[in-house]
Amino acid sequence: MATLLRSVESAPASGPNFRRSQEVFAIRDVLGEVPGLWPLLATDALRRALAQLFPAGCHLTKSIYFDKPAGSNWLVAWHQDLMINVDRRANLPGFGPWTSKPEGISVQPPVAVLENECTIRIHLDDCDATNGALKVVPGSHQRGVVPAAEIAGLTLAATSCAVPAGGAMLMKPLLLHASNRSTSDRPRRVLHLEFASVELPTELVWRERKQVMQ
Repeated sequence: MATLLRSVESAPASGPNFRRSQEVFAIRDVLGEVPGLWPLLATDALRRALAQLFPAGCHLTKSIYFDKPAGSNWLVAWHQDLMINVDRRANLPGFGPWTSKPEGISVQPPVAVLENECTIRIHLDDCDATNGALKVVPGSHQRGVVPAAEIAGLTLAATSCAVPAGGAMLMKPLLLHASNRSTSDRPRRVLHLEFASVELPTELVWRERKQVMQ
């Protein structure tokens, strides 16, 4: 964990992929910004987990570093992770809406793409309800894209996911999840990695695509 943190802290912290404030520090495309991270992350344990999730092979589609500082009053409302990062816009059925930000273009793909993905969140600090552990609605990933008006009614079944430092949380991007404000003096630093086995239509390429297993 210490080596991973040193690698992240060595990043230049400038450019469109970096977001820094008193509330949060985030690095998007962290494996692109900090190339030395992947050799540290590509352990036998991670490869075994990916082989179980994607027996036919997979590729990384997104990587983010999140730092929720001690005492942060930043919260994340209930949501699903519906957007993927791509290299360009394309007029394709089932793809949309689109967004363009300084770091690049994102789009909501067909549900089948989102259902194929899996997220692995590697925790670099002990994480519980006091410092921003994710709350999730078990089984909500099986509902497809949940209309906004229905989300509140589902959160009554929410549970909090505590994860120790060095542990990993696996979740589907369609899982409803949220994060409370921190009431602790401990940080919550996480490496968020998304993987998939499906390929996009030939008109599009995953912006952060890295082949992991075949």
